[in-house]
Amino acid sequence: MHVMLHGLSLLAVCGFVIASAQAQTSYPNRQIRLITPFPPGATTDALSRIISMKVQESWGQTVLVDNRPGATGMLGTDIAAKSQPDGYTLVNVISSHVVHKHLFKKVPFDALNDFEPILLLARVTNVLVVHPSVPAHSVKEFIAFARARQGQLVYGTSGTGSSNHLSAEMFKQATAIKMDHIPYKGGAPAVNDLLGGQIPVMMASLLTGSPHARAGKIRALVVTSAKRQPVLPDTPTLKESGFPDFEADEWWGILAPAGTPRDIIAKLNTEIVRVFSLQDVKKRIAGLGIEYIGSTPEQFGQFMRAEAVKWERVIKSAGIQPEG
Repeated sequence: MHVMLHGLSLLAVCGFVIASAQAQTSYPNRQIRLITPFPPGATTDALSRIISMKVQESWGQTVLVDNRPGATGMLGTDIAAKSQPDGYTLVNVISSHVVHKHLFKKVPFDALNDFEPILLLARVTNVLVVHPSVPAHSVKEFIAFARARQGQLVYGTSGTGSSNHLSAEMFKQATAIKMDHIPYKGGAPAVNDLLGGQIPVMMASLLTGSPHARAGKIRALVVTSAKRQPVLPDTPTLKESGFPDFEADEWWGILAPAGTPRDIIAKLNTEIVRVFSLQDVKKRIAGLGIEYIGSTPEQFGQFMRAEAVKWERVIKSAGIQPEG
């Protein structure tokens, strides 16, 4: 009897292993949904559509880009957090993902614990740009100009809690200058006011700031990345300019709901890394003006935790209060 039961339990274990192996090898066997918490046409959407098109071609399964804008990205991200952890729902988040809890009183998910990291996808730096009327041609000159007018200057960004805003607050803390923040509903209206002289200075995304700087309509003083940017090769970094610890980029990354099997995470990571190694994708990414990174799931998890700590410190030092 004991031998028979032992044999049956062994069969059950074998059956489970076989079923598990079949599930692993058959993934994906239906449509994958890639939630994009921003509108069509945004950079996040463009990255999601690259993944969608190329993974569909490779795996023969539809990858639906599901645009769910709202609540500064939290609406779509929350849908992903509460989805089945089976590899069929993913979400493409930006850097503000790790700071929502410090900016809003009600965040319906835990940015770190409710998700499995797949990979850190890409990044774009910020650039400090000024109106031509500002008599500063270097960041050193601008710091002296701003210190002589403590509290009199205003600066624009694409919105409260954006990468531009937090980078600017980090810059203010590093340089001991005081400027008041004017948040806009996006980078384009802020740049328009800078071009028109309504605001003297802006911390802009390289995507929105560099075309006007290259055209000579505004002046780029410094970039917040670790190294110089090909689109503005003559613009130094803050690291070069006497701030060795300064690095601040906006980034994108792919997440799955917590509990998604590790083998599925690994398969998704391998495939998305393959997609972004393709020559036509590399060309398109360069055209978007962003830098592909790529990482292991573990590296992305560590990176998000470090970013959360870094920006919490900046937000608290800046005295930014959570909204509603």
